[in-house]
Amino acid sequence: MLLKYKNVRKVLSVSMVAVLSLSLLAACGKKDAESTNDPKDTSAVVASYEGGTITANEFDMEQRVMKFLYPEYAQMMDMDDFKDFLVRQEVAYEYLSNKASEEAKTAGAKAATEQFDKMKAQVAADQWTEMTKAQNLTDQNIKDYMTRIMTVIKDKETGVTEDQIKSEFETNKDQYTTATVRHVLINFTDPDTQKERKKEDALKLAKEVKAKLDAGDDFAKVAKEYSEDPGSAEKGGLYENVPVGNWVEAFKEAAKTLPLNKISDPIETEYGYHIVKVEARTEADYAKLTDEQKESLKSQLAATEIDKFMSDELDKIVKEVKLPKSETSEEGKTESGTTGTGTDAGTSKEGDKAGETKTDGTSSTDSKTDQGTTGTDAKSESTESGSK
Repeated sequence: MLLKYKNVRKVLSVSMVAVLSLSLLAACGKKDAESTNDPKDTSAVVASYEGGTITANEFDMEQRVMKFLYPEYAQMMDMDDFKDFLVRQEVAYEYLSNKASEEAKTAGAKAATEQFDKMKAQVAADQWTEMTKAQNLTDQNIKDYMTRIMTVIKDKETGVTEDQIKSEFETNKDQYTTATVRHVLINFTDPDTQKERKKEDALKLAKEVKAKLDAGDDFAKVAKEYSEDPGSAEKGGLYENVPVGNWVEAFKEAAKTLPLNKISDPIETEYGYHIVKVEARTEADYAKLTDEQKESLKSQLAATEIDKFMSDELDKIVKEVKLPKSETSEEGKTESGTTGTGTDAGTSKEGDKAGETKTDGTSSTDSKTDQGTTGTDAKSESTESGSK
């Protein structure tokens, strides 16, 4: 079951390491012979595992926090198999955090506090209050679970070596190579009529733009006039110092390989044709990585270890999962068995299209850049486990 939602787990965990999009919840298991943190919690046990249990109230908390931070998964949380995935993931983090060293618990609490403060600072106070109230969450609920997640990550980081960090860097070098580019995008959809544009028509227009640029017209001026990328047109088509790994494949390859200041031929992506000029490029160099970047790589490796545990060991410690089945409507749709509303804590902006495939590289928030640039889940792939 975990494998079915492997990519979801990746998205959730990387965001955790990246700071803002954290898989937060205040759910906590209890020892077999002990009570829950809330002595009044007499709700049914929905999962039991080697060393503890998860109650219905605790699992409900998990789902509410997931809806708070990941509204895009709200509909999935109506599905019985996704609920099964979430409760097993909850078990994994409870189990691993209970077994973590005291040093890891101290480091995890410190990291969680720092990340929580950064996260909350990026949201207006009244909006934060509204968002947490909608899901009936407190700041302490969020901090408690962040501490649990970061404790597991810090514990797994203990075994990470310098050689492993270097290897991880080489594997994901595109995340650290940056480029400053200008581009003009001709969409496959006419932005004025919202009607589909034939490829040959889009290409014809892109070639007209290319001809103007080759003739010496100012790139910024042409971009403002012709580009249909809302994220850069008004800035003369400019994206400055962006990790090339954030862009869709064809655009990324142009950013990596085009000779500086050369006007490209039309480059096709799923969004349209791009005319690109690379104005600057900084190749990644391990020796120049910041301590923060190295820590991020270490966290990614730790998350890989957590994922290995989920894939290979979790079934051995889970004793029983007995979640109530969701009711099904006449139309065949599954109705939610959870509480709370799907507050949008971080939806993408409307213009996010042409370049999206990977992670947001411009900030640690979930504000994705528009068409020729960033997307939604880059290194999510390697850090998947820190999710829940």
